[in-house]
Amino acid sequence: MRSTAIRTPRLAGIRSKLAARRSTAASGVTRCISGLSTTPRPLINSQITLASSSSAFSTCSVTQKHASTSSPQHVIPIDMAFDLVQPKEVTAKGQTLVICHGLFGSKQNWRSLAKTFASKLGMPVYTLDLRNHGTSPHAEPHTYSAMAEDLAHFFKKQNLISGVNLMGHSMGGKAVMAFALNEKLNSPLRSLISVDMSPAIGKISPEFSAYTDAMMEVEKAQVKTKHEADGIFAKVEPSLPTRQFLLTNTKQTHGHNPHLVFRIPIELLSNAIKHIGDFPYTPPTSPETISPTSPIWKGPTLFLKGSQSKYINRKNIPVAEQFFPNMKLEILDTGHWVHAEKPHETVELVKKFIESVE
Repeated sequence: MRSTAIRTPRLAGIRSKLAARRSTAASGVTRCISGLSTTPRPLINSQITLASSSSAFSTCSVTQKHASTSSPQHVIPIDMAFDLVQPKEVTAKGQTLVICHGLFGSKQNWRSLAKTFASKLGMPVYTLDLRNHGTSPHAEPHTYSAMAEDLAHFFKKQNLISGVNLMGHSMGGKAVMAFALNEKLNSPLRSLISVDMSPAIGKISPEFSAYTDAMMEVEKAQVKTKHEADGIFAKVEPSLPTRQFLLTNTKQTHGHNPHLVFRIPIELLSNAIKHIGDFPYTPPTSPETISPTSPIWKGPTLFLKGSQSKYINRKNIPVAEQFFPNMKLEILDTGHWVHAEKPHETVELVKKFIESVE
């Protein structure tokens, strides 16, 4: 396994390692999609129990502003859809792993890895559909504060009052960090893992608006097959795996004129995209400035970075340190889809981290 482990506060070492890796990284615009069109091949067989509730993103550049620019709205938590994988033998008593996907993703993107995590960690593994994704309810606002409230609601309903190891990728990474930094919600938390996402605010890549426009065009055209829909997406996205990933959100209508539609609320997400790069908290600059709006979480935190990705970088690592003083950084030789490109290595690094927590 090729990885680089870095512990704070050795920022000089972090910057030098990141600079060295950037010299070998591929050029071009970094994609901000949350996952791949296919999930990794199962590594270990495990019993899976499916359960459902009642019902990519990323920062591409850092700005000086850190408080969310979206208007505050009253949040009513939703009942998120979820899958639960039970290990054959529970060896980590009282612990669970909860996984949150990224923008335009769903719990199904993590299905194979969830089985592996359950077997390797010896604990139940939950994969969630965040609001406005997968089969979870559609609700406004689509903000990280709202997602944090959804997580707290989920933990309460599942009676997960302690021992939660919480992991999120991309948009899901910001959601789990927002949860961890809310002292009114975070009591169940044992450890935190953010996969290729920092808590810094940044601009969202422009292709996301093009994606939602293409989704609207697909529905308007009432195409019958994913092949036809792919032709529409090809106008705005050259990568076939990315187009296939986006098309996992389609479903077939019934009736006299069956055609493809999207199960996600396109208009709602289209309006929310400009705020996907936000974050609801401002990093504290000193112990004296720690407050409910500039909080910290002192618990064990792992940031897992893809060396070819810009979403965690030398400019926003200090921001992560300000929020999470007990953070650790691991780097794998991947792009943004760390867990899909290096599934074995991801499992081993997460396992090592969770088992190191006392």
